[in-house]
Amino acid sequence: MKISVASVPYYWSKEAYYSFYESLAKLPVDIVYLGETVCSKRRTMKFEDWLAIAKLLTAVGKQVVLSTMTLIEAESELGYLTKIAQQNEYLIEANELAALQVAQTQGKAFVVGSPINVYNNRSISIFNKLGMIRWCMPVELGRDDLAPMIKVAKGLDIEVEYQVFGRMSLAYSARCFTARHHRLPKDNCEFKCLEDEQGILVNTQEGDAFAQINGIQTQSAKVNHLLDQWQKLEAAGIDILRIVPVSAADTLTVVKALSKALTENSKDIDLEGLTTNYEYCNGYWFQEEGMKFLG
Repeated sequence: MKISVASVPYYWSKEAYYSFYESLAKLPVDIVYLGETVCSKRRTMKFEDWLAIAKLLTAVGKQVVLSTMTLIEAESELGYLTKIAQQNEYLIEANELAALQVAQTQGKAFVVGSPINVYNNRSISIFNKLGMIRWCMPVELGRDDLAPMIKVAKGLDIEVEYQVFGRMSLAYSARCFTARHHRLPKDNCEFKCLEDEQGILVNTQEGDAFAQINGIQTQSAKVNHLLDQWQKLEAAGIDILRIVPVSAADTLTVVKALSKALTENSKDIDLEGLTTNYEYCNGYWFQEEGMKFLG
């Protein structure tokens, strides 16, 4: 099986991005997704910076995929998307139908990211004809839902990728929840996302963890954890185990633990080195409520 690391969903400094990917380059990861997927106002990294990191990772044998925005709202964002699609060195991840259309117009193969709703075999076949060669499946679909779809994808030589660690993306909005939290307008947000490496936790009135706000994105407060289920995922036909970054240090720890388990053909996952006390969930895979954590 392959291990992938998704694009960082949070807003970090340029130095933090470079440090993270330089460390990741030394680890046994097969696929690395790069780029901003949440908010176009996050500009610590220019396109040329992402390409520089892509070259660093490619030089040590990683496959690099350039990720695109999930919500296209302006001409400038569409222009940036087109710029990504026009480059010829790297595969792109389409996270919105505009990206899929631009890639198809450019005659480029692409990955369909999990924000694009693919819930039936007809969609898989259509997207494959347009150029989809890898499908990152929606986390809300469980093993029984996915079984007939994986079979179709395999028949079309489409790689299938499933998230095994990280907060789940639940929704995107034209409004910025981080700006609202700080009582600021979206157009003058003062880049408050930079202050929170993993977003902002939202609790219920009873004090239970409910959601994580990250700019215009709402994530699950609990971290999806299927690392110890990798053998069953492999048996189900999953090709790629996707890790969605949390903090930089903890993401590197998770990569090491999963890689060790794969190498030793073990389901024992050592996460003792994590610096954050995460709450876990994995119910969706087991066809249960997503907030549940089952063995």
